[in-house]
Amino acid sequence: MTTESTLLQTDIESYLKLHENKDMLRILTCGSVDDGKSTLIGRLLFDSKMIFEDQMAAIEKDSKRFNTTDEAFDLALLVDGLQSEREQGITIDVAYRYFATEQRKFIIADTPGHEQYTRNMATGASTSDLAIILIDARHGVQVQTRRHSYICSQLGIKHVIIAINKMDAVDYDQSVYQNIKKAYREFAQDLAFTDVRFVPISALKGDNVVNESENMTWYPGSTLLKLLNTVSVEQDRSESFRFQVQYVNRPNLDFRGFCGTVASGEIRVGDTIAALPSGKESQIKSIVTFDGDLEKATAGQAVTLTLTDEIDISRGDMLVRPHNKPNSSSHFEADVVWMTEEPLCVDREYAIKLGSKAVYGYVDAINYKVDINNLTKHDAQQLALNEMGNCHFSVTAPVQFDAYDSNRHTGAFIIIDRLTNVTVGAGMIRKSIDAKGKKRAISEFEIEMNTLVRKHFPHWGVKDISKA
Repeated sequence: MTTESTLLQTDIESYLKLHENKDMLRILTCGSVDDGKSTLIGRLLFDSKMIFEDQMAAIEKDSKRFNTTDEAFDLALLVDGLQSEREQGITIDVAYRYFATEQRKFIIADTPGHEQYTRNMATGASTSDLAIILIDARHGVQVQTRRHSYICSQLGIKHVIIAINKMDAVDYDQSVYQNIKKAYREFAQDLAFTDVRFVPISALKGDNVVNESENMTWYPGSTLLKLLNTVSVEQDRSESFRFQVQYVNRPNLDFRGFCGTVASGEIRVGDTIAALPSGKESQIKSIVTFDGDLEKATAGQAVTLTLTDEIDISRGDMLVRPHNKPNSSSHFEADVVWMTEEPLCVDREYAIKLGSKAVYGYVDAINYKVDINNLTKHDAQQLALNEMGNCHFSVTAPVQFDAYDSNRHTGAFIIIDRLTNVTVGAGMIRKSIDAKGKKRAISEFEIEMNTLVRKHFPHWGVKDISKA
């Protein structure tokens, strides 16, 4: 009997305390169509004994109803919950599942493999610490494998496990595994991964997922679950204190607090902070939560901060340490993943949202777009659906940010179409750029007028009233 099982039966409070203090790892599964991503998650949950009996009964019934596996028990149905997903045997939307071992807790995101759902995959990757990239042993490295790998790299994921799945379909042939491993290493050598592991598995049969495979004794490494339990991601997290204000809480005359989530680093009562963009300094008076005041808040905690001085702070402002401030600029260079049918166009105005800060802006220039097959860069005038490129942005007011490579939370933004309010792209800021030689910043008045003209008089063909 495990330590956790003993505590669960004898001391429930100690069990909950032990569980609460476990490290959390956020995982992404991605890869090409029908590589077995959902089945792998189902196998992890099944072999880890994280499925309740009523869930088992429901899945067994649905396996016969939808018949996606010739009436065999279909583990993919644990995460493929949409009607169309179950009928077609595919993943469409991102599905999140939670499970835990004695070593740590996990949140795992199952993402679709189809090209038209690449934006859903990018959404799951944006919050993940580690990616499991599946490759079908029968087909090897595919275009979507390359695309997803590149997106993971651009979105700051440093640790990847290449799970070469369906080894049972190739008779557990070691040479197939070695050839795919070699091909992927050649492709990924220019990506920004710092830790790449390979493991041959069969999600359907359970080989090397939770339990070691008797069919692949030639593989000397760890099972997938053991790799997940032992990988260390703490060194990837920024130590710089960043707190983006989401709401100013003023319930009465005696209380004024600034609500938000600590994006990175930590803060203690009595520490000195600077509010950006004003630059005014103060000290932390208290750290307030629903369960009581704290002496310290760390990354990921949602808290309300009160200050010893009455300084003007609004939604979208950022609290930092005075000696460790982020960049502040109206011009920056960013990598973009485009997520809608209508292409990204130079000089068209968009809403740009960085954390809780919203501004208007446009793309000055598209420096290049990336060919996913060989990672070469090409000139481009626009970015189409699922294309990725590097752009120069100009916005109406200075924004505070870190380079995405150093802080994923304060270096990411989304691009919103102002007419439809649809999120059309995601960006990762690489650096601040000099405003010298840039076009003048477009004013908010011009943006409003441009939007109204394009909405009500589209036949005019006007993009910028200053040029009309």
